[in-house]
Amino acid sequence: MSSAVAAVSPLNDPSRSRRLLKIAGWIAFFIALLVVLHLLGVDVWGWLESLWDSLTEISIGYIILGCLFQGIQTILTALGWYGILRYAYPGGVTYMEVLASYAAGVALNNFLPANLGTFVTLLMFVAVVAGATFAGVLAGYVVQKIFYLVIGTLIYLYLFAAIAGSFNFQFGNEWDAISSHVVLTIGIIAGAIFLAALLLRIFWHWFKKMWEKARQGAAILGDFGSYVRLVLLPQMGGYVAKIGVIIVFLAAYDIPVTFGSVMSVLGSNQLANILSFTPGGVGINQAFNTFALDSYTDATTATAYSVSQQLITTAFNVGFAVVLICIVFGWSGGSKLVRESYEGAKVKAADVKASRGKGIGEPEEPSPAPGEGA
Repeated sequence: MSSAVAAVSPLNDPSRSRRLLKIAGWIAFFIALLVVLHLLGVDVWGWLESLWDSLTEISIGYIILGCLFQGIQTILTALGWYGILRYAYPGGVTYMEVLASYAAGVALNNFLPANLGTFVTLLMFVAVVAGATFAGVLAGYVVQKIFYLVIGTLIYLYLFAAIAGSFNFQFGNEWDAISSHVVLTIGIIAGAIFLAALLLRIFWHWFKKMWEKARQGAAILGDFGSYVRLVLLPQMGGYVAKIGVIIVFLAAYDIPVTFGSVMSVLGSNQLANILSFTPGGVGINQAFNTFALDSYTDATTATAYSVSQQLITTAFNVGFAVVLICIVFGWSGGSKLVRESYEGAKVKAADVKASRGKGIGEPEEPSPAPGEGA
């Protein structure tokens, strides 16, 4: 482990009485936290009741299998991240530090709006990876998103091609207008290319300066074999596990498990993730999933499926992250690291918004590529 965070185990105490006092203190802390959240208007009890209803509505076997696939997805996705960071900063980080940091961001994305948990993960990487800079980690984030961008695009193309009338549904009269004004369309495209070239020329010096800082984080792209072995293969395995989660919960609600239904859910989840302005995409996911599954089941069943999957996987993600943070960093070090990274994420997000207003500044805020969340 790097010297950035001291690993202090909360139970690393020879005194049995002090260990019991620490455990009692944790319990009291969580009870106090629930009371504070209730006073702030957060319906924690309602969330727990919804979670319990979801847990009791389907077989425990489906829940265990779904959580197993969810854990595999997190573990393998973090392994891809580890490949990127280990190649960029040799000897600077361990896999468990990467896994704990990534799991923390995944868990926080279930509660924070606009995928702010992703920023937390990136800043945790900066803290735990020896020699890392934010620009370098951000470049690693771009590398990490390549696979998800490609797979997400392929899913969209499949849905456009396979679903009857989807192309006309998406584009309607706009497509007719484009096809009827070829010269105007070509002119618009040419203008867009010219504008892009002009902007590139204006910001070229800034781009070169940022690239000098960032290229270390993307170093693995210069070694295609290492990229495939250390990044792409783990990501592919993680994506298969993600599909496994969807299949398990579809089967739990007797929704037909077909290639089309799984692709429809994946596509709707990608859109919901991109448009996720609510914490965890609550409400948005349900709306998109219900629409996507309209051909396979009724709206009530589709909503129940979506709510249950989100609640159960959220509970698992939080528990998994807490356990990892405590094991890898210790309760004191882990809570401090997450808290400081969260505060840094809010500052970084504010800086990004300010730089957008000025037209120049830090690299653009990370957003989920089609097909992946945190």
